Amino acid sequence: MVSAKVVVGSKVGLHARPARLLVEAAGKQPVRVLIGRDGGKPVPADSILAVMSLGVGGGEEVVVSADGEGAERALEAITALLAEDLDA
Repeated sequence: MVSAKVVVGSKVGLHARPARLLVEAAGKQPVRVLIGRDGGKPVPADSILAVMSLGVGGGEEVVVSADGEGAERALEAITALLAEDLDA
């Protein structure tokens, strides 16, 4: 399993549009991607309800993890996306 911490770049955090874009990107990955707060219980990144239930705000740090073949590429794609301002 690989994991990385990333600061959410969207000012509104993981709500509405940024959450939808994350869920779509996570759903396209060949491996399961999880997201959560450091020390918290991770949730599936391809579930809009799970992602929005985290209540992550802009500028907060989250932990993204993935496991299996292609996990590193998936992790890179998801962390790069989360670092962007997805509200723009």
